Amino acid sequence: MIHLTRLSLLAAGLLATAVLAQNSRKPPEKIAPYFRPPAELANDLGAYRSPLKFEDGRTVKNAADWKKRREEILQLWRQRLGAWPALIQKPEVEYLAKEPRENFTQHRVRLEVAPKHKTDGYLLVPEGKGPFPAVLVVFYEPETAVGLKEAKLRDFAYQLAKRGFVTLSIGTPSSYYYPNAQQVEIQPLSSLAYAAANCANALAAMPQVDPKRIGVTGHSYGGKWAMFASCLYEKFACGAWSDGGIVFDEQRSNVNYWEPWYLGWDPDVKRKAGIPNAENPRTGAYKRLMEEGRDLHELHALMAPRPFLVSGGSEEPKERWKALNHSIAVNKLLGYENRVAMTSRPTHDPTPESNEALYTFFEWALKR
Repeated sequence: MIHLTRLSLLAAGLLATAVLAQNSRKPPEKIAPYFRPPAELANDLGAYRSPLKFEDGRTVKNAADWKKRREEILQLWRQRLGAWPALIQKPEVEYLAKEPRENFTQHRVRLEVAPKHKTDGYLLVPEGKGPFPAVLVVFYEPETAVGLKEAKLRDFAYQLAKRGFVTLSIGTPSSYYYPNAQQVEIQPLSSLAYAAANCANALAAMPQVDPKRIGVTGHSYGGKWAMFASCLYEKFACGAWSDGGIVFDEQRSNVNYWEPWYLGWDPDVKRKAGIPNAENPRTGAYKRLMEEGRDLHELHALMAPRPFLVSGGSEEPKERWKALNHSIAVNKLLGYENRVAMTSRPTHDPTPESNEALYTFFEWALKR
């Protein structure tokens, strides 16, 4: 009995040590600085309402409280954006064509992303023995991310496949307006997140993929899409969001969550494109979220303790750390460090340096 107790204590001690090491696992030196806000913004929470406050004003005090608060945030946002249909646990994947490319095989695929909706894309599978980590890459169309278009520095799926990741590249699916453009039941950006969640399930069912090591990324429009997907679906192990706008900001026309093709869909109101004003007011879910004083930092908090990287450009000034500090606070409550990072560049377009940081982030977060 004493012997078993000692063994149990030893096992518990080893487990605790392993958990502590995992919780504090440091990123590699070349991206470690991106996990620290500028000194002048450290601990600056801005005017954002803390995610560590329940809707009734109570304070989240421990991990058990956070589990309840997280569910509260998730349900509230799903209610505002429209309830998802049931997830497709094993989406159908059709393999249409196949060709070798460098150190991976490229498959042209068609996969199920929503009930009665399919989309075409590319699946890149590295040579060698898996299972491999995987990354879903989202953009307007699937060719850019696999390097089949002229657009430079947006070939995330191609670059990650060369580094040993299974990658799936998709473009805007027909389920963008779900179930159709005449009867929209989900705000379009949430519908995109739902499609991405089903893509994650498709990847998880593939024998070449480790289902616990799946991330998601995208640039600009794809950055918005990747952020909503990873925040709203916990089976994404991590996310990297490239300059999509991580908070509501009506001073910047490209941070345009108010548009009907993102969060401003309203069947009874047609508004002109552009920043909301008295003549062209807010609409749809965006209008209600703004009236309630909500912002996207609440979604960021849903990532905890999963790591995420903001690949920031012209739409992500350093003041965005005020919103990110709330996610740092949630992770700290849960006993985690090095879970929130942001790189900065002056341009909206990615740079070789910002992309290298993004690829290094995925290698750190998923190649364990």
